[in-house]
Amino acid sequence: EVQLQASGGGLVQAGGSLRLSCAASGLTFDDYAIGWFRQDPGKEREGVSSISTSDGSTYYADSVKGRFAISSDNAKNTVYLHMSSLKPEDTGVYYCAAMWYVGSGRVVGGDEADMEHWGQGTLVTVSS
Repeated sequence: EVQLQASGGGLVQAGGSLRLSCAASGLTFDDYAIGWFRQDPGKEREGVSSISTSDGSTYYADSVKGRFAISSDNAKNTVYLHMSSLKPEDTGVYYCAAMWYVGSGRVVGGDEADMEHWGQGTLVTVSS
C-alpha cells in the first residue's frame, strides 16, 4: 500500500519560513515524481511544486518561484518543500502526491490529474 505522510505545517508570521516533509512508502521511490499541492477553503487546489526523484526535474508555480525550493532525499524516501518569505496568501492545506514518472513520458508539473497517490494534508497558516 502506497502511503504519503506530509508533515511540518504550522502557524508562521508573514516573512517567515517553514519546511514541509513528505515521507513515502510502499512504492519504488526513484520511479516517481512527488508534488505539493495546496488548497485554501473556497478555492480550487493548485499545484505548488513538484520534483522527479530520478532526474531532479522540478516545477514551481509562478506564485512561489524564488521563495520555495523543493528537494528530495532518496535515501530517506522523503521530499521536502522549503518555504521562505511566506505570505498570507500561502495559507492553506498542503498535500503531497505521487506520480509514476520514469519511462512514462510525463513531464513534472502541477496538474493534480497526473497524480496517482495522495497523502493527508498539513495545514500552513501565515499570519499578517
